[in-house]
Amino acid sequence: MAKTTTLFVCNECGYESGKWYGKCPECGAWNSFTQVAQADVKATRSSSRTVIAPQNIGKIQSVAEKRTSTGYAEFDRVLGGREDNVGMVPGAVMLLSGDPGVGKSTIMLQLALHLATLGKTVVYVTGEESESQVKMRAERITSAKALGALPLFILATTDIDAAIESATQVNPDLVIIDSVQTMVSQELTGFAGSIPQIRYTTSRLVSFAKGKNIPVYLIGHVTKEGMVAGPMMLSHMVDTVLYLEGELLTGTRILRAFKNRFGDTSEVGIFLMEENGLVELSDAASFFVDKKDGTVPGSCITVVMEGSRPLLVEIQALVVPSNLAYPRRVANGIAEKRLELLLAVLQKHARVPVDRMDIFVNVVGGLKIQEPAVDLAVCLAIASSHRGKSLKSTVAIAEVGLLGEIKHVVNLEKRIKEAQKFGFKRVVSAKDGQFLNSIVQKNII
Repeated sequence: MAKTTTLFVCNECGYESGKWYGKCPECGAWNSFTQVAQADVKATRSSSRTVIAPQNIGKIQSVAEKRTSTGYAEFDRVLGGREDNVGMVPGAVMLLSGDPGVGKSTIMLQLALHLATLGKTVVYVTGEESESQVKMRAERITSAKALGALPLFILATTDIDAAIESATQVNPDLVIIDSVQTMVSQELTGFAGSIPQIRYTTSRLVSFAKGKNIPVYLIGHVTKEGMVAGPMMLSHMVDTVLYLEGELLTGTRILRAFKNRFGDTSEVGIFLMEENGLVELSDAASFFVDKKDGTVPGSCITVVMEGSRPLLVEIQALVVPSNLAYPRRVANGIAEKRLELLLAVLQKHARVPVDRMDIFVNVVGGLKIQEPAVDLAVCLAIASSHRGKSLKSTVAIAEVGLLGEIKHVVNLEKRIKEAQKFGFKRVVSAKDGQFLNSIVQKNII
């Protein structure tokens, strides 16, 4: 007979202990431990186990799975694939997370409606809304008349066992769970969102997806730190972890993959939140570059790489005299620490006196940039604003070192071709100078 033991599990990070802690030794969260009963099953004898012989890899038959397109090129780009075989892999379990209100449920409902329009059967399980509330959201995306003929089934329940049983009877082409933290099973103790419930729910859905060869989407909440709520095991159990981020005021939404067993994790998809849902951004360059005549000081264009896609982005800077003992350094879209580093290089090597100035730097469109290829554009925009002289629609692509040297960046030729495609003929890079001082003097006219 199995013996029941007691464990204490942290609801924040999943750390397990034999005793209760007020503060989690792993993540530092206070009062996060929950008591969990666990059955200690004795190991069976090796003689009673079924022996499974390993197979030689050369004798295993490979099967090329046909992916299912989501109907959104930006979404398919993130999921991966090759040429005409992009999108969802049969039997894959995908976790979509993001901040509250960013549009996770909206994009999943749009995906379900599009696939249903193509004749695919979709089951949408919601634990946060009623059937009528989901239909109200669907009517904002498409007409109520068109909904009546679609093979889209809505199930409002938090019972994961009942949800899987209903999905098995329908035999759909796609299952969406909104959200995994609301699902519970009567087989286990604990509240919805607790460590045991999330583990069991995800395990059941993974078994269902692999056994039936049906792709499953899980919508997940995030913590205040921006991480997927629940144990880290949740991210390990699924095949793909997607994150939808964006600025709530600008409407820009960027879909990224932090884990993808079937594709590249460097690709991103760009959407805009509009009245009728999320819309793919077809002309990204015009959105992230402000259209003007190029005579206003403090603006510089750069080209960043989002996955394999070069993307034109405008960097704007504002430099004003400061009356504060410690002048302000405000950065939107780039790291503030990176801005402080570039200001020190400008002060030391380019002789731009910014120590008594308030500096404001913004990336147009709400895009967040991590790569150092924008360094030169940031420096030129700041110098342009400080001296009140326009850059005349200059494109700057280079990394700036602490010694004031200009460094090459990867995919430079690809970035230059992208800038030239949109009519920018003046591209400044490491080819035009070795040090920041000479480039600033040459281009601030």
